[in-house]
Amino acid sequence: MRNWGIGLVAVAIWLLCFYGQGRPPALGRNAPASAFSVARADTVLARILGQQRPHPAGSPEDEAVHARVQAEFARLDVKTGTLSTVSCYGEARWRATTCAQVTDIIGEVAPGSGPAIVLMAHMDSVAAGPGAGDDESDVAIIMETIRAWKARGLTTEHPILALITDGEENAMLGASAFLHDPNWRAKTGVVINLESRGNQGRSFLFQTSPGDGALVELYARSVPHPATSSLYAEIYKILPNDTDLTPFLQAGFTGYNFSFIGNVAAYHTPRDRQENLDTQALQQQGESALGLVTALAATDFTSLKSGDGIYFDVLGRWLPQIPKNLALPLSLFSFLGMAVAGWWRSRSVRSLSRRRLGFVMPPLLLLGVIAAGFLLHEIAILISGYPDPSFAHPWAFRLALFFGVWTVALWATRLGAGAIASWVWLSGLGVVTALLLPGLSPYFLFPSLVAVILLLATARMPDGAWRLAAWIGALACAVTWLDLAASGEAIMGLAAHPLFTVSAGFALIALMPLMNRKGAGFSALASACLALLFAVIAGFLPPFSHASPQRLNLHYVEEGGHGEWIADPVKHLPESLTHAGHFSQITTLPLFGRGYLGEAGAAENAPPGATASRNSDHLTITLHGSSQADGMMLILPSALMLESVNGRQFANLPPSTRLTCDTPDCATATVIFAGKSPAAFDVVEVRRGLPAKGKALLEARPDNAVPSGGGDETFLVRHVAIPSG
Repeated sequence: MRNWGIGLVAVAIWLLCFYGQGRPPALGRNAPASAFSVARADTVLARILGQQRPHPAGSPEDEAVHARVQAEFARLDVKTGTLSTVSCYGEARWRATTCAQVTDIIGEVAPGSGPAIVLMAHMDSVAAGPGAGDDESDVAIIMETIRAWKARGLTTEHPILALITDGEENAMLGASAFLHDPNWRAKTGVVINLESRGNQGRSFLFQTSPGDGALVELYARSVPHPATSSLYAEIYKILPNDTDLTPFLQAGFTGYNFSFIGNVAAYHTPRDRQENLDTQALQQQGESALGLVTALAATDFTSLKSGDGIYFDVLGRWLPQIPKNLALPLSLFSFLGMAVAGWWRSRSVRSLSRRRLGFVMPPLLLLGVIAAGFLLHEIAILISGYPDPSFAHPWAFRLALFFGVWTVALWATRLGAGAIASWVWLSGLGVVTALLLPGLSPYFLFPSLVAVILLLATARMPDGAWRLAAWIGALACAVTWLDLAASGEAIMGLAAHPLFTVSAGFALIALMPLMNRKGAGFSALASACLALLFAVIAGFLPPFSHASPQRLNLHYVEEGGHGEWIADPVKHLPESLTHAGHFSQITTLPLFGRGYLGEAGAAENAPPGATASRNSDHLTITLHGSSQADGMMLILPSALMLESVNGRQFANLPPSTRLTCDTPDCATATVIFAGKSPAAFDVVEVRRGLPAKGKALLEARPDNAVPSGGGDETFLVRHVAIPSG
């Protein structure tokens, strides 16, 4: 019974971490004028969104949103200006460059001298969704932040600007345009970017500029419900994701990046609507913005220059942090202190062979829980037939993972590890991560510091005191790692089950010495049966639902006088779509990668045109798209460097094999490349949506499948030869 009691303690801690995070209550319209009120922000959001239509950059809907955003600034008596230009952005890893005509709106919130505080969000959406969360909610949050800041009647040492960018979804084009304007660039000091990757959950500070110790300290003092970790920045470095803050960080500016990330199923889909937003998520994001603006307004920006910190929040109520350069010495202190505590205590109790056997428990536990996670996931996949069977209904697979981890823990208990063996491993990993991955090190270091002090203090005391010390240290470890397990599910979902199993495994390492080896085998067998049962249930649950739909875009392509349908390469194309589009199996398609291919008959549209000329090492191409074009693409057989678009010069863009120009004016654009000219290229006219004959496909797409990102599109392709000479 003791073992299952400890298991219930672990479950209670996980429930606290999952559901009990410190988040602010959603304040109504009658909240004090100086406070951020999500109800007031929601009213602004409704006005900005209008009829909640998608509004990608360059669309008529985008222009309407621009007008409504400027009207909101006028309500706040904030003077605005616009920055309208062709903007291009590319990175070497993409081998692609994206351009568009964008218009930023810049509100001059408060005057001041020196570098400005820049509050930033973007007003464009993807073509597939209305963008209530991403990112119109943050535009409304900025408006309510400005209103509340003005109501406080505070003065500022710095100008405050509100930068509402255009073309973020294309490739951070509005932010790039702002930085390429020498006047605005010179005024920029600290940037606070507001984003969303879902429609609910906590508002995380997930990225800062390098040297973030002072930045995080200011955040901890200014925000009542912190949600951040130095680990998030480490993870974000390796993800292929960018936000409007990316160009600012690349240019060396100081910045904060915030986002609420719960329910990614709604992200970039038609489900990203105002009525689906979590008001507490918006309230927390708004309180973070208001708190930081208020603090930065009275801060000398030179004081923000510091070394990096390591940190994580504890249940959204406390944010312990230390300088990164202390991680290694403190981790060494913890490791050596554990060894000393074990030596003092050792006169002991177990034979050397038993201690050696117990010492291998932690790594065996971690290997076991990882293996259990993969086994259970494969069982669910085998039954479901989909790679993420828990996407729409995660509860069953969550229980499967819990019982799978608990099964391994019960078996590993039989090895008889002691508290010192467990903590030597945990503190030793603190040393390793302090050297190799400092952002992760506080998850080992902070609970180890709690444990080493208590275990050293009680090493010569009676068993009761020693056991109490071990309990307190184990609870600190469990809260630390189960909080990460709960956050990991919100960030990545249970398809990334190692985030759950490994975090839960670390949480249990310090608890296991407190468990009883007797009877663990029978309990482990019962737990294994439950794990298998819930994995089977997870496999039989529907992988998608109306609230958590499958992402499935449809495309129409015309090339060489012939039309074809293309459906995204999902695991199983819905049967209704397969019949409606006469789709074949997944195949590799020229220009568009992999997808399902269907016959669409003869072409119905004139293909786009282009004229090209060589001049030394420069290639000039003038595009000839139709009035229906929403954008154009150039597909090049070899990488060239873009130099100009419609006379706008660009420097230092990386060579690319694809140029995407994402707004209607691109239909007649003139572009100049530098580099050895190819003999031919492909020009593609892009139109949003499908032609009229695609109506049957749209009707055949089931309710639990939706377009996402760029959505359904039409592509008209022509191969163009470049004249010699």
